[in-house]
Amino acid sequence: MTGRPVVEAIGVSKRFGSTVALDGAGISVRPGETHALVGRNGAGKSTLVAVLTGLLAPEAGTLLFDGEPAPRLSDRDGWRRRVACVYQRSTVIGELTVAENLFLNRYQRGPARLISWPRLRREAARLLAEWSVDVDPRLPARELSVEDRQLVEIARALSCGARFIILDEPTAQLDAAAINRLFDRMRGLREQGVTFLFISHHLQEIYEICDTVTVYRDARQVLTAPVAGLTRADLVAAMTGEARPGSAAADRAGAPAGEPVLTVTGLSCSDRYTGVDFDVGAGEIVGLAGAGGSGKTELAETLVGLRRPDTGTITVAGRPLRPGDVPAALAAGIGFVPRDRHRQGLVGGMSIADNATLTIPHRLGPAGFVSGARRDGIARTMIDDLAIKTPGPDLPVTSLSGGNQQKVVLARALANDPRLLVLITPTAGIDVRSKEFLLGRIAGVAERGTAVVIASDELDDLRGCDRVLVLFGGRIVARFSRGWTDHELVAAMEGVDLHV
Repeated sequence: MTGRPVVEAIGVSKRFGSTVALDGAGISVRPGETHALVGRNGAGKSTLVAVLTGLLAPEAGTLLFDGEPAPRLSDRDGWRRRVACVYQRSTVIGELTVAENLFLNRYQRGPARLISWPRLRREAARLLAEWSVDVDPRLPARELSVEDRQLVEIARALSCGARFIILDEPTAQLDAAAINRLFDRMRGLREQGVTFLFISHHLQEIYEICDTVTVYRDARQVLTAPVAGLTRADLVAAMTGEARPGSAAADRAGAPAGEPVLTVTGLSCSDRYTGVDFDVGAGEIVGLAGAGGSGKTELAETLVGLRRPDTGTITVAGRPLRPGDVPAALAAGIGFVPRDRHRQGLVGGMSIADNATLTIPHRLGPAGFVSGARRDGIARTMIDDLAIKTPGPDLPVTSLSGGNQQKVVLARALANDPRLLVLITPTAGIDVRSKEFLLGRIAGVAERGTAVVIASDELDDLRGCDRVLVLFGGRIVARFSRGWTDHELVAAMEGVDLHV
């Protein structure tokens, strides 16, 4: 890539009290490229994005767009013309239509300052067609998929004139097919002159879609290099400051499973999955693998009472589980880590202590009253056990990094000493070190006798499993014991028979 950088940050520093968030950091993104920004949680990525989008002013350093100084922080229109960020947590307003979201705060008004809604919808349809976004502008935004919400946000940014788009963990809530569609759309937009800064914890995505990668560690820029010439081992070493350690979960020695804790027989749910049979023994980790639409997520949600099956039975510790009943699942001793920690796993307005103890109100005080001291004491034990980085249990959970938020979700799932732990894509959107820690802790839980089910299409999540069941089209099509290869597992997930 040649030409003047679309954006260039030089020697940028930022502190929050005694915490150094950026220390002489920088980045340079060339026009027409997809540039990756990676690093562990707390490395400085989020602070840099806030600086690049005009939400924070650096205390030192220079920020240039196309060689010109960045606008004043108060010039929001100037920032919107230069840069936009599509965050992991969508900023689309569900109660408004797609058209209203596209022109939010920019409605064109006619006589008497009234909004012409037919004109607004026509303009929205033209804009969506221009950027090949196949969405009905009249549709309420709450009905959009995660994928379509992201595309609407990109189209909104492009309509403001921005040609530099930051994508912050855009694939964290997408299945494999949606990720491929997003990457195809990014390639098409690049041909139309759009430049991307791509933030992801999934290293395989960096190699698939990005031209250049910049690594942040300990608030500093430590590496910028072409992706094609950088090995995965070197990339991880730059992120962690050391050679990548082996995964505790992957290295876990398989032990014979104990008596069945979970037994699933003849389970079917409309068009989601059909005729599912399996069991999980005490101390065993079983993976449910599959691509988007395979039924793995819906099956896992059924186990914890979030979905009601049409037929079949679920037995936990020898007792039938009442279907579609979350309180019954909790009472049966099931812990759960959902797919989306923001929308399903955390209560944003509550503290770490409140979130971590939601499943154990009976332990917090007599007659339904909560003892703050008892709650905080239990929470401190969880914080220590899971190495949650926080000054105390009363901190709002939203102030934590993604990896530490996920630890709070896991803490709540483990608070009641579950017989069965069910996790859906447990490492989505967290950094390499947090991923290793969480998978290691899950392995430790199994070693203490808990049965574990992990539903995921992330191979790293599945490597520590004693068995992996692959779903395709709602049916279990393959069963693997330890020793499977990536090639054969991915082939089964994609419905490919290697023996034909």
